[in-house]
Amino acid sequence: MSTATTATAPQTTQPTGAATRTIVVSGIQPSGELHLGNYFGAIRQHLELHERYESYFFIVNYHALTTIHDREALRRYTFEAAVTYLALGFNPEKAALFVQSDVPEVTELAWIFYNLVPVSTLEKGVAYKDKVAQGLPANAGLFNYPVLQAADILIYGGTLVPVGADQKQNIEICRDIAQRFNRTFCPPDRPLFPIPEPLIREEVAVVPGIDGRKMSKSYGNTIGIFDEGKTLRKKVMSIVTDSTPLEAPKDPDRCNVFALIKLFADEETRNRIAEAYRRGGYGYGDAKKELIRLIDEHFAEARERRRELLKHPDYVIDVLREGARKGRRRAQEMMEQVRDLVGLNYATYRPEAS
Repeated sequence: MSTATTATAPQTTQPTGAATRTIVVSGIQPSGELHLGNYFGAIRQHLELHERYESYFFIVNYHALTTIHDREALRRYTFEAAVTYLALGFNPEKAALFVQSDVPEVTELAWIFYNLVPVSTLEKGVAYKDKVAQGLPANAGLFNYPVLQAADILIYGGTLVPVGADQKQNIEICRDIAQRFNRTFCPPDRPLFPIPEPLIREEVAVVPGIDGRKMSKSYGNTIGIFDEGKTLRKKVMSIVTDSTPLEAPKDPDRCNVFALIKLFADEETRNRIAEAYRRGGYGYGDAKKELIRLIDEHFAEARERRRELLKHPDYVIDVLREGARKGRRRAQEMMEQVRDLVGLNYATYRPEAS
């Protein structure tokens, strides 16, 4: 059984004139197989929130271009991300699920934002520096990533953004951009953009990978959401542990395996396994077998739904197209106001009579 906690929207203070209703906005990058870090760090929150609030969730294939230059891979990852959301229980009747590039207005808004953001702000980007340190190319797309992300959020009037802890700085940049735009272009009593708040679950701030580092496609240390059978067993059994002998007591809070068990297990199961660690005579192999069982049980129904969805790709595409219609309608309404405020709607200009 999962121990998913209910995400609670923080109380936000918005500028006078800005939207005050909660609008949830978030995206996921189709840069490879989605894994447990994606699930606990983002997708699970998305599934909970889309039942309760007006929500826009999208597959950020523009962002994926910062690292993927293989057409077929990008198309496959984009489709598989949509299938994953639907298999895990996303209800397209409740919220919009779509592909980022199906709302091209977002790139127009990003360009407007580029002209408000100091280069020094982007040079301080922790996520950018981390990715370059991991060996990703230091291209302009990666450098400007936070600006396009801000456009992703603000074009839908987002007020609440579920993200991982590593994205906190990017949301701060987004907030700064919203404030800069409002100050620069809007009447003081009628700001256009609300100031979004991040929603970060501290209990899943970092999901460990099989090598103990943060689970990430960049590290190649992931366990896929739909891994099963020999593939799942091989990955789980390779999770790094220390050399404490079987008979000795162990500290569960210092174990990568138990860190993953905690994400899946209910309180009773967590306590039982933790006590077995501390008592001794319980090996890491035993814990890994328990983790395999928990993963299998948690995703069993979703795996079956995924198999059915893969037989009906047209349905998946229809969901994305309908979601894009909802998202683009909202984006176009926002961009009409943006263009007018910044002066791009030149056709409305009339010179004063002399």
